[in-house]
Amino acid sequence: MRLWRVYPAGNPAERAEGGPLWFPRQYQGDGRHDNPDLYGALYLTTMALTAVVEALAPFRGTGPLEPGLLRRMGRSLALAEIELADRVTIIDLDEPSTLVDEGLRPSQVATRRREITQAQAASLFRRHTEAGGLGWWSTQEATWAERTLFDRAALQLAVVSITPLDMDMAAVIEAAAFLGLS
Repeated sequence: MRLWRVYPAGNPAERAEGGPLWFPRQYQGDGRHDNPDLYGALYLTTMALTAVVEALAPFRGTGPLEPGLLRRMGRSLALAEIELADRVTIIDLDEPSTLVDEGLRPSQVATRRREITQAQAASLFRRHTEAGGLGWWSTQEATWAERTLFDRAALQLAVVSITPLDMDMAAVIEAAAFLGLS
């Protein structure tokens, strides 16, 4: 499965802190599926555009996109294309039968209340020891698919490419238009 993430490019070592495959467990706790006491989480998308939109979404309504918005923590943002081994099981929370099997309702999965989504993720992680992560929909656009990978899937990931974000990149231009930053 091909996945994408935008991250502040730092360490060129893929799995080291700041690398594209680094699970930032020690900095987690506020994310949708974060449970740093149980696992590190890596948030990815199934489309490059979605990854860029997610990275730029906090700037929605702030005016036009400027080069400085393509930096975090003093580092340039980069788009990593990542391959997840096909054998990795993803619990798809966008699949009605999964919700029925797990006793979940769409409104519980889609909530912005982290105490609910984090508890769901912890329960799924514990009960499905073979699962490498969760599938769900983007809060930016419901037809866009996202993946939260547990660190137990880390060795099933490989970097395909890394592309620094710039103002002329097609995904950046499209994301800016989507978010009203153009």
